[in-house]
Amino acid sequence: MFPHGHLLVALLPVIAYVAVRDRHLPTRGVVFVTAVGSQFPDLVDKPLAHQFGVLPSGRVFMHSLPFALPIAAGVLAYGRYTERPRVAGAFAAAYLSHLVGDTYRTLLAGQVPPDLLWPFVAARPRPTVPFWAGVNGINVRLWTAFSAIILVVTLVVVAQDVRHQIRSTARA
Repeated sequence: MFPHGHLLVALLPVIAYVAVRDRHLPTRGVVFVTAVGSQFPDLVDKPLAHQFGVLPSGRVFMHSLPFALPIAAGVLAYGRYTERPRVAGAFAAAYLSHLVGDTYRTLLAGQVPPDLLWPFVAARPRPTVPFWAGVNGINVRLWTAFSAIILVVTLVVVAQDVRHQIRSTARA
């Protein structure tokens, strides 16, 4: 699934949920974490596999349930601790919807894709150079740069939030 597909699959249910439950559109924070969550596995896995050759495929590691479920649980726990369950839930739902979006055909056939169980099951073989790489792999390099920017911005936002939470707890 392409990035815009992942975004739509994640964002439309979040907008519908908030609109029905609260009768207004989601906050910028909810939209931001939904957008990041919907792309998160590809932001990590694609550069590690296709640019740096660290992973056997661009659909393992963050695309794998042994890593995704603890991350989603940690985000949900942090959201509950900071009294922002909706923001945390939006990220977790978007992240997990990405995994479903990449594997829904196999799941609908009643099978569990091996990528979802990596590293316990070998990843499905894929070409070393993805179809979307473009001439001389320019799209891989562009995606890697885009991923780095988004992940750094997200890391800065999360670090500032954690720092704020620690200060708030220390004052109380």
